[in-house]
Amino acid sequence: MKNGLPLKVLPPYLFFLALLSLISCQEAGPKADLILTNANIWTGSESQPSAQAIAVLADTILAIGSNSELEKYKGHTTEIINVGNRFITPGFIDSHVHLLMGGNSLLNVELRDAQTPEEFTRRIADFAETIDPGTWIMEGNWDHTLWGGELPKKEWIDPYTQNNPVAVYRLDGHMVFANSAALDFAGIDKDTPDVPNGEIVRDDKGIPTGILKSNAMGLLLDKIPPLTKTQKKKALKEASHYFLSHGVTSVHDVDSLGTAEVAQELLDSGELSLRIYSAKPLNRWKEAQRKISSDELWLKTGIVKGFIDGSLGSHTASFMEPYTDKPADNGLFINSEANLYQWISEADKAGLHIQVHAIGDNAIHTLLEIYERIVKENGKKERRLRIEHAQHISKQDLHRFGELDIIASVQPYHAIDDGRWAETLIGPERVKTTYAFQSLLDAKTILAFGSDWPVAPGNPLTGIYAAVTRNTLDGKNPNGWVPEQKISTEEALRAYTKNGAYASFDETVKGTLEPGKLADFVILSEDIQKIDPKKIREVKVMATYLGGKLVYENDQKEN
Repeated sequence: MKNGLPLKVLPPYLFFLALLSLISCQEAGPKADLILTNANIWTGSESQPSAQAIAVLADTILAIGSNSELEKYKGHTTEIINVGNRFITPGFIDSHVHLLMGGNSLLNVELRDAQTPEEFTRRIADFAETIDPGTWIMEGNWDHTLWGGELPKKEWIDPYTQNNPVAVYRLDGHMVFANSAALDFAGIDKDTPDVPNGEIVRDDKGIPTGILKSNAMGLLLDKIPPLTKTQKKKALKEASHYFLSHGVTSVHDVDSLGTAEVAQELLDSGELSLRIYSAKPLNRWKEAQRKISSDELWLKTGIVKGFIDGSLGSHTASFMEPYTDKPADNGLFINSEANLYQWISEADKAGLHIQVHAIGDNAIHTLLEIYERIVKENGKKERRLRIEHAQHISKQDLHRFGELDIIASVQPYHAIDDGRWAETLIGPERVKTTYAFQSLLDAKTILAFGSDWPVAPGNPLTGIYAAVTRNTLDGKNPNGWVPEQKISTEEALRAYTKNGAYASFDETVKGTLEPGKLADFVILSEDIQKIDPKKIREVKVMATYLGGKLVYENDQKEN
C-alpha cells in the first residue's frame, strides 16, 4: 500500500460474500474502519435518498443510515469523524476529460484568461524565460474572444521565443497557434498546400500567420516530439491531484496520448490516485481490444472516441444552415460519414463502447443516423452509445436521443462560456436548442456531465452552477441564457455522479452511496441543494475520499 491507496481491492460483490462469512462467524457483526456521523448525505439512491451517517470497511461502504443505526458498527479501532452537518455527495465523475493534455497544461503556460493581446504575449514571453532553449511551449488554451476576436499572429511572440518552438491551443482544441520556430520545424511556409477539412490561416501575401485549424493542425502536431514516459507520469500525477482537489474521484479520459499505459505503471507501483476510464481513438479501434488493466476498479479500457466535426468558436462545427456571421460557411466534417460508419460498425461488432464528438446540428443528425443504422444492422444489445458535447441539436432530433437510448455526454460550463457570443454565430432560433439540457431530459435522455478539461475548468461545482443558472461569464444573463434549458441542482448532481457511472457501465460499483459500493465521496462546505444557486460555484470541497481513504483535505480556514 502506498499513499494510503490499496494496490488491489476486492470487487464489492466478492467483498460482501466475505462479509457474510464474517458475520456468520462473529455474532456481533463486522466493525467499520471509518464512520462519518452528523452528516447531510445526498446518496443519489432512489431507495434511500438521504442519510445522516456512513460506515466504511476497507474500500467499500458497509452501511448508511442514521447516527443511531450505525452505532452497532463501531469497534475499538473504528475512526469516528463528526462532520458537523456538512453536505456529502458521491464522488464526482467527470465524463469527458483530456487527462495528459490537462496535466501537461498545469506544467505549461496558462493563457485561458489572458484579456488582451499584450497580456497573451507577455505570459508566453515570461514563461519562455523559465525554460531551457529548445523546450516546446504547449497547451495554453487561449480565448481570442476575450480581446475582441483578433486571432494571434506569430509576430506577437517571435521576438521572445526564438529559442523555443510554440504550439498553444485555442481553448476548444480546434485551433493551434505556432511561432516561426515551430512553423519552420514543421516545414510549414507559403508554399505548403492546404489540407482537406482544415485551414492554414494566411496573411494577404499568402504567408502563414501561425494559426492552424482542424486537420491542418496535424501538419505541426504530428511532428512535435511526444512526451516522454517521465513527463507523462508527472502530468498524470498533476492532473490527478487537480481533480481530487475538486472532488472528482473518477474520470472518462478521451486523450489519445497513451494515458492507459502510463496509468497502468502507476497502478502497479501503487501511485495511481484517480479512477480512470481510458479511451482509444475510434479509427484505431482494434487497439482497444487489448485489455490494459487487471484491476478495473482503478483503470478500465474498452471505449473508443471519434470526431465528426470541430467547434463553434472556430467555425468548424458542422451545421445544416450557414453560420449567421459567415453566410458561405456551414462548418466541416473532420471525418467522412462513410469512414465514421465503418469504424463505428466494426467497433460495435467487437463489443467496444463508442463515443463520438458532434457539436453542430448537421454533425449530430448524421451521427444519430449512423447509430440508428448500426443498431438495426448489428442487432439489439446493451450499447450505451454516447454523443460527446451534443451542443447544437435541431428540434427535429431532440426526441431521438431518448428513443435510441443515446447518452448525451455534455459539458455545462461551455453554455455559460459560449453563451456570451453564440447567438452572433448561429442566430436567435438555433440557440433555443443549444446546450438543451432540459429538453434532453424531457426526451428521457440520460445526461452525463463532464468538463472537457483543460478546454474548460475541471471543477464540477462550476459545472453544476452553469447547468442550474446558465448565467454567462460576462454577467449579462443573470436570469439565465436560454433560461428554459436550466435544470435542477439534483438533476445536475445526478448527471455528475450516478449517470457518469452508468455511462461507463459501472453503476453497480459507484455513482451512488449504497452498501456494497465503493466508498468514493466528497464533503462540501454547504448543501448546494439549499443555497442560492448563484452561490454554488463559491462552495468549497472540504475533503475527498477515494475507496474510504482521505486523498484530499482543504487546509484553508473558512471565513
